[in-house]
Amino acid sequence: QVQLEESGGGSVQAGGSLRLSCAASGFAHSNYCMAWFRQVSGKKREGVAAIGLDGSPTLWYDDSVKGRLSISRDRDENTLYLQLNSLKPEDTATYYCAAAGVECRLLLRVLGPDEYTYWGQGTQVTVSS
Repeated sequence: QVQLEESGGGSVQAGGSLRLSCAASGFAHSNYCMAWFRQVSGKKREGVAAIGLDGSPTLWYDDSVKGRLSISRDRDENTLYLQLNSLKPEDTATYYCAAAGVECRLLLRVLGPDEYTYWGQGTQVTVSS
């Protein structure tokens, strides 16, 4: 059974950095597309970026965060990361890790949240001005 567990959230001041981690277990193979989403209370869950466990190129949901946020993975450790730099108050949200049993490299579009099968419990990021 696939399990995802996020960590690394916290409270920081604007301009600060955080590194979120998502420890994954239970994968039968490496052909999973993994993504970070974020959600502000009362709003829709929004995609940030996706990457394959096999190291396929990043798929961005939101080009505006490029340069500040970066996604990576450690295949050996089955861990997904999201590096958050130059944080802004509008980055405040609960960040979720998700996995879908498809290869990112084969996708012609980013997947919506309903298309991801597995989700972590989320980790809160709060950025103060």
